[in-house]
Amino acid sequence: MISTVTVTVPATTANLGPGFDCLGAALTLSNRFRFSLLPPGGETVSITAMGAEAEQVTTDASNLAYQAFVKVYQHLKQVPPPIKLELQLGVPLARGLGSSATAIVGGLVGANALAGSPLTVEAVMHMAIAIEGHPDNVVPSLLGGCRLAATHRDVGWEICEIPWHSSIVPIVAIPGFELSTKLARQVLPTTYSRADAIFNVAHLGLLLRGLETGNGAWLQAAMQDRIHQPYRQTLIPGYEIVQTAALTAGAYGVVISGAGPTILALAQPHTATAVSEAIATAWAEQDFAVTVHVLQIDQKGAIAQTTIE
Repeated sequence: MISTVTVTVPATTANLGPGFDCLGAALTLSNRFRFSLLPPGGETVSITAMGAEAEQVTTDASNLAYQAFVKVYQHLKQVPPPIKLELQLGVPLARGLGSSATAIVGGLVGANALAGSPLTVEAVMHMAIAIEGHPDNVVPSLLGGCRLAATHRDVGWEICEIPWHSSIVPIVAIPGFELSTKLARQVLPTTYSRADAIFNVAHLGLLLRGLETGNGAWLQAAMQDRIHQPYRQTLIPGYEIVQTAALTAGAYGVVISGAGPTILALAQPHTATAVSEAIATAWAEQDFAVTVHVLQIDQKGAIAQTTIE
């Protein structure tokens, strides 16, 4: 009988400029969720969190990872077992790196493993999308890599893996302030011009080819966007200064990661350190604390390890 499941789920960066709400990639930062069965007849759920910002994590039954855990058992028409949930946080909250997606995927994968894995990966993915409301973070969190999601004639989803060239290095700059996704969506317009729609379609197509080939000229052009970034930049103090510093240091381009305020830069391996240092210096001059990570693309996605007694 499986008594403990530990699920490691990677952070994600979504949109990548013109890929608004449909493109995301898994990164080598992660959260860890450890589910252990409690004796029957006692408390239903016990939750503890460790790591940076642990005090901000909800530790009752409204916890998002636990809510996702319960969804699996409801889907299976079973009563959720009493559970102890221990969270080890490595993905900062409300920074545009998919922390909520890790919770959803962690809860679903953990419950499925404890239940004996009755659900396929595809079924878990569709449940994750339904909970999150859009696929760009939860899909790469679950599957790893870079993923493009599109509806299949408005019924279900088609998920396309996007090759990511080994010469493209993702760099994330995480400022010491939060930005809610709700606020980041409120600043967006409700309609767009035909010219802006055409602009984004063209640049998304170029971005996909640039990611696949590592063509620097294509990447430099492709990371432009007219759907969300021009509006969200106003919510991130110092964005233009940081962007200029990164580009001057050799970055292909700079975009908002997810809803922000984290900034994502793409660079070549030999310029990655210079780009990360330039970003850190530029943001520090704006009197904001910032953490910069030179990362890789996580190709594995969510990984569950079980203990059997």
